[in-house]
Amino acid sequence: MDVREDATGRLFLVTGAGGYIGGRLVPELLRAGHPVRCMVRSARRLRDHPWAGDVEIVEADATDPHSTRRALDGVDVAYYLIHAIGGGGGFAEADRRAARTFAAAARDAGARRLVYLGGMEPEEELSPHLRSRAEVGRIMLDAGVPAVWLRAAVIIGSGSASFEMLRYLTERLPVMVTPRWVRSRIQPIAIRDVLHYLVAAADLPADVNRGFDIGGPDVLTYADMMHRYAAVAGLKRRVIVPVPVLSPWLSSLWVGAITPVPGGLARPLVESLRNEVVRREHDIDRYVPPPPDGPTGFERAVSLALRRVRDADVATRWSSASVPGAPSDPLPTDPDWAGGSLYTDERSREVNASGERLWAVIEGIGGERGWYSFPIAWRARGAVDRLVGGVGLRRGRRDPRRLRIGETVDFWRVEEIEPGRLLRLRAEMRLPGLAWLELGMAQQDGRTRFTQRALFHPRGLAGHAYWWAFRPFHDRVFGGMCRGIARAAEQARTSGTSRPGTAVPERGGAK
Repeated sequence: MDVREDATGRLFLVTGAGGYIGGRLVPELLRAGHPVRCMVRSARRLRDHPWAGDVEIVEADATDPHSTRRALDGVDVAYYLIHAIGGGGGFAEADRRAARTFAAAARDAGARRLVYLGGMEPEEELSPHLRSRAEVGRIMLDAGVPAVWLRAAVIIGSGSASFEMLRYLTERLPVMVTPRWVRSRIQPIAIRDVLHYLVAAADLPADVNRGFDIGGPDVLTYADMMHRYAAVAGLKRRVIVPVPVLSPWLSSLWVGAITPVPGGLARPLVESLRNEVVRREHDIDRYVPPPPDGPTGFERAVSLALRRVRDADVATRWSSASVPGAPSDPLPTDPDWAGGSLYTDERSREVNASGERLWAVIEGIGGERGWYSFPIAWRARGAVDRLVGGVGLRRGRRDPRRLRIGETVDFWRVEEIEPGRLLRLRAEMRLPGLAWLELGMAQQDGRTRFTQRALFHPRGLAGHAYWWAFRPFHDRVFGGMCRGIARAAEQARTSGTSRPGTAVPERGGAK
């Protein structure tokens, strides 16, 4: 595809296209008629997005000057949507280094506009993550390229971390003893309005080089947001009892225990809620008209997000982005792999069902349908992972029936999917090594065979000890999964449907 064949004559670059905001911005730019280039560390991560064939995809790391400069060659408008939220103690330095590298490359490439989406700057002392976002914003403004820094508070949209946190806290806790940050004033904004401003920012006059606060029409406390969410969702009014204790660290553990948002991500979100984040200026109104339907109110934003969730039509999720520190090594397919020991647990089973029905079960695994074996063990493993700072088992799925490379399934991430043949998942739980789970199928002579392979590459003595300590449970977990998946496909056959839906897994059902 020649991305320059377009009426605008401009080339748009989107970083973070595999993440929550970037994955939604790309189709908006395409709908506006703009040619788009996506900059990602791995092009495979975008392969299954519906718009992948309409964009140019380049591989680059924002901390590498040479690959970043190549990615920016010929670019007119560059969107910087890279954050290290949820990372460890070195996130600020990682953000700073990437931002400086990207800004310098944009200047050297002759880019005409930088667009950055960050957080608001409250008057009180900033949390470490808001402080890092503000530093990145200033780096963009000092880049020597006209830049705009859009500053938003809580973003309400299906799949956003802020919305998921609000949704699960409200739905699961009819009575809540909450920290005092539930009284902080917040100006949330709908994801559709954020995208409106991001697209429009490309057309700001060349002499505009500054930040703008953006927000919706409502200013609420977090407690107000929970009450209003409950009303929109048809729930009884929640009882909220604020207390003057519960530090951000304890709050993040509390949020992590109730919601799918892991503690490492919950903490910066909670820390940002300690501050009042309300627009202090409305200057963007002088340059950009309001969204076509007017600013989206909080209740409407929640209603739209819930409709997407209930229709399984969530375009991107907060978990779309890579987890800082999570393994990214591809599965070693060479049997003589030089990486050292590779433990495997391989099983197969003939299935009395069509390949279509078996594949529907394979691709629908995880989330509400569970893992088809020993559900208590899976839940316990997820709980332990959260206790040690991992993502846990509750990230769920974006879509209950369809998967694409790069998205999450509980504490796994899709590394490869070949419809009708192979699903490979890479573990993102805390482990003393690297782990993968392969689910596959083959058809021959009218028969359908299910194959399953668990692989573990240990790291040091602890890794070897981990594998052998859990080896006695493999038949219950992996053997049960193999039998449960086969049974689910066969039950779908006898019920006359190709969806696994209510199939009953081994030992009491999916989680």
